[in-house]
Amino acid sequence: MALLLGFLLLLGLCEDTVSEEPSSSGYRPDGLEFQLPPPSYQTSDSYDPGPTGFFFEIVRLFVQIVQPSAFPEDILRKIIQKKFDLSKEYDKIIYYEIGIIICAALGLLFIILMPLVGFFFCLCRCCNKCGGEMHQRQKKSGPFLKKYFTISLLVICVFISIGIIYGFAANQYMRTQVEETRKLSESNFNDLRTLLNVVPGQIDYILDQFTHPKEKAFDDLDNINSLLGGSIHERLKPKVLPVLQDIKDFAEDMKTNRNRLVRVNTLLMDIKRSSAHLRASLRDLKTSAEQTLLDPQCNSPVVAPTCYSIRQSLSNLDGSADFDHLLSLDEHITQLDGLLQTDLSGLVQKANDSLSDIPGEVQNQTRDFISEFKKTLNSIQSDVKNISTKIPIQQTLSNFIRYVNNSEDNILQYLPTVEECESYRWLAGLVVCCSLTLILIFYLLGLLCGTLGYDQNATPTRRGCVSNTGGLLLMVGVGFSFFFSWIVMTIVVLTFVTGGNVEKLVCEPYRNKKLFQVLDTPYLLNEDWKYYLSGIVFNKPDINLTFEQVYSDCKENKGLYAALKLDHIYNVSEQLNITKHTGDINSNLENMNIRIEDIELLDKTGRKNLMDLRSSGIDNIDYAAYLNATKRSPTRVNLMSFANNLRRKANQLPSGHLKTSLKSHVDTLINIHQNQVIPLQNSMSALHGQMKGLHDRTSGLKVRVSIMIFFLNSTQDFLTSQLSEVVVEESKQFGSKIISYFERYLQWVKMAITQQFAACKPAATALDSAINVFLCSYIVDPLNLFWFSVGKATTLLLPAVIFAVKLAKYFRRMYSEDVYEDEPVNNMRHANTRSPVEQGTQTI
Repeated sequence: MALLLGFLLLLGLCEDTVSEEPSSSGYRPDGLEFQLPPPSYQTSDSYDPGPTGFFFEIVRLFVQIVQPSAFPEDILRKIIQKKFDLSKEYDKIIYYEIGIIICAALGLLFIILMPLVGFFFCLCRCCNKCGGEMHQRQKKSGPFLKKYFTISLLVICVFISIGIIYGFAANQYMRTQVEETRKLSESNFNDLRTLLNVVPGQIDYILDQFTHPKEKAFDDLDNINSLLGGSIHERLKPKVLPVLQDIKDFAEDMKTNRNRLVRVNTLLMDIKRSSAHLRASLRDLKTSAEQTLLDPQCNSPVVAPTCYSIRQSLSNLDGSADFDHLLSLDEHITQLDGLLQTDLSGLVQKANDSLSDIPGEVQNQTRDFISEFKKTLNSIQSDVKNISTKIPIQQTLSNFIRYVNNSEDNILQYLPTVEECESYRWLAGLVVCCSLTLILIFYLLGLLCGTLGYDQNATPTRRGCVSNTGGLLLMVGVGFSFFFSWIVMTIVVLTFVTGGNVEKLVCEPYRNKKLFQVLDTPYLLNEDWKYYLSGIVFNKPDINLTFEQVYSDCKENKGLYAALKLDHIYNVSEQLNITKHTGDINSNLENMNIRIEDIELLDKTGRKNLMDLRSSGIDNIDYAAYLNATKRSPTRVNLMSFANNLRRKANQLPSGHLKTSLKSHVDTLINIHQNQVIPLQNSMSALHGQMKGLHDRTSGLKVRVSIMIFFLNSTQDFLTSQLSEVVVEESKQFGSKIISYFERYLQWVKMAITQQFAACKPAATALDSAINVFLCSYIVDPLNLFWFSVGKATTLLLPAVIFAVKLAKYFRRMYSEDVYEDEPVNNMRHANTRSPVEQGTQTI
């Protein structure tokens, strides 16, 4: 009760540190876990009897077979309530104990009949009856019967020896375990003292853990720029950065377009010059060729057709490419140069810098708040640590430790008496086992001497000394069996009735908790109390507090709060409120006022420049004219084909000035093709590719800029109208994160107090040690194994006596024997003649 009152006082004083509601922030802090260090106890929470446990289970099974009736809960309840009338309800006890009564009756019958049978057996043999006549009739089945009796007695002796061995083992096991009782009791009391001594340390440990959420909060506050400012920045990035990136990419594209226009304009000028030069060269070549065809040789009938054909083909030498109609791009270039003087990329970078400066701005604005908030947390920690100084738990625990020490002293005071009684019991058990061993030794020696000394050729009257000794030893064993067996059976019956009933009425119901269920019967132990345990602990018998539930909870190492259902006395869930305990923290976090100035994505100059670029006109260039002009051939015919055709025709002419001149014109055509046509073709191809790429980049320029301006305005409106809301939301989220550390701590405090603080497993272990270990495992189990083993061995003495008496007839030397007619006369005389001493002496 003293410990309970101190525990309730602790709960009351911990009101400022325990919370009930789950984390309202929904944030579960990572890396913030608490664990109340479990104390180390000496006593094992389970008992393992080792290999002997198998034989204990066999005996329990035998007891279950003998006593199959269920635990008499109703009878036990009536006995406790003193409502059981033995004179009227004795039949219920008889019905429950019928198995044990029958076995005990059989044992009593054995105890009564064994000495009587031995007495009359002795008298009978003295009268030459019951095998007392020292005359053996020879039968054809004699050798078989001897072997049968020998093997049967040997097998019985083996089983008897097994029972004796287990009897010795059970007797010694109980002695050894009882000697361990002092150590068991010391370890249990040490564990109880450990439980009581660890309670103040657990209180200090629970309160000291406030340091962890405080340090976690300090770390977050020191990194508020990256946590809060970074979260605001990350919140704005998805909306702002794509717009700024589009504007920046557009500015870069316009610079690229301007450079392409310059390259295209340069190529156009080069192409125009090259085209004019090509036309002049072809014109000169055509004039020179026409002069050559005026040669008189062309008037001859043979040459005239060739000259005519050449003269007709000269009309194809005119240049087909004319680029004079393509306008220069200088005007567009000049306009773009003027527009690109505004650094649109720099304006975008300025907006990016404003966005990136948010973490630093947050840190600057919260410097004073962080300093004050840390002071508040330090003050709260000081208050938490001072709680332990207000708890007078030490005095309460000292009283309880004194009670534990007194209990231990009382047990240690009576333990020597128990050990002394155990030594007497052990000695009695040793005497019983030695008595059975002595009987077994006589039987085994009789079998050994009788078997080794037996001569099948010797007549019954001429058997050897060794064989005769074996028969005598067997009869001595029979005599000891009659003399000791009823005494041993008396001990077996007493231990059987005691051990069997304790096993069925205490040990078994304790293991299956039916004993607790009986004790938990309403109004059983006190007719005015529905629940006795809650009545004696809380003086509130209506609280559903049962022995079984308390034992099970303590067995699972739950705390006293859960085991004793202290929520009926002090309901943590109702009394402790998270808003009350985190009120100071919440109020401080609400004072964290952060204001981020409006971020201007693009100023008026940038916006005007963007609008002007949309109207630059580069998307209105007549790209089709440029593309059509540059995809044509610079000449009407292929000059190389024309030159080869001219050479072929010149070769048809006879040698002379005409032929030589035409071949020189062929060389000129080839030179024009290589030095003028091919470079012009390359320039035209380059101009075509540049114009096509420029056309692809500038198509939809106005639509692109319009969409860009729309998103720019939309994003700017978002920043203007909702930036403050974003800051407030992220500030609350940051505050919730800070509060979650303390909520996590407070939740753990509640769990530690209700589930782990003052865990009562040593109490359940002490109860197990007293009943399940000491009473049942140390005493009842070996006691039951003792009577089971010794009782089996004693019962087997009955057939052993019968077979020993029968077998002794075949080992002992007889005084007379059967004589047949074909035997010598002297043998007959010897067989039928006995001395007066022999005739008057009979060996039992």
